[in-house]
Amino acid sequence: MPEFDGDRDETLARARKAGVTAFIGIGYDLASSRQAVALAERESDVYACVAIHPHHAADATAEVLDELVTLTAHPRVVGIGEIGLDFYRNRAPREIQEAAFRAQLAVAQRLRLPVSIHDRDAHADTMRILSEGADGVPAVILHCFSGDRAMAAEAWTRGYYTAVAGPVTYPNARDLRALLTDAPRDRILLETDAPYLPPTPHRGTRNEPAYLPLVAAQLAAVWNASPAAVGALTTRNTRRALALPDVGGAA
Repeated sequence: MPEFDGDRDETLARARKAGVTAFIGIGYDLASSRQAVALAERESDVYACVAIHPHHAADATAEVLDELVTLTAHPRVVGIGEIGLDFYRNRAPREIQEAAFRAQLAVAQRLRLPVSIHDRDAHADTMRILSEGADGVPAVILHCFSGDRAMAAEAWTRGYYTAVAGPVTYPNARDLRALLTDAPRDRILLETDAPYLPPTPHRGTRNEPAYLPLVAAQLAAVWNASPAAVGALTTRNTRRALALPDVGGAA
């Protein structure tokens, strides 16, 4: 993201000092996907996902999708994402978003790669399209999960992962914390969504990976567990979902 162009190396250093031992750089268009791969090539603890985000769905031409497929050949690419639907901002027509979503799911099916799903105000359509197009995808990650308990239960029944980010620390996130209380712990991941959605007490500032332990601490409180145990558990889940090597620590 351009928000880190001035201090990307320092941002990574702060996160490593905070205990983060692996990073996933997420693409949102062709240029950022290339940048994610380049960063992963340069940094031994960084991996990449490549994709066209629903905001940029109109750019998901056959030629662009072919270039994404080429990028997936890089050994540091571990998934396709973020893909999905955003009916909150509607920066692309809904039918174009759905077409781009389905096309990239087909790529993930063909290449047997995990997917990271962006779903904003599109829960029913997201789950419908996944039910129709995610067979053979090794892992489905519902990024920054914002659905209700019924959606979470359906996702976990299907074997999907739900990722927890800064909003779990917000005072008004009582429903999210409640549904996580009895969540299957092998289906939960931690994430930042940096530079967005910083956890409390950093709201109103740029988010960054060094804040991930705050998300782990909140989840630890929900589960009545130690932050270290939550970090170890969610690291194992991340490794399994994205077929990462043993990175230890908190991913």
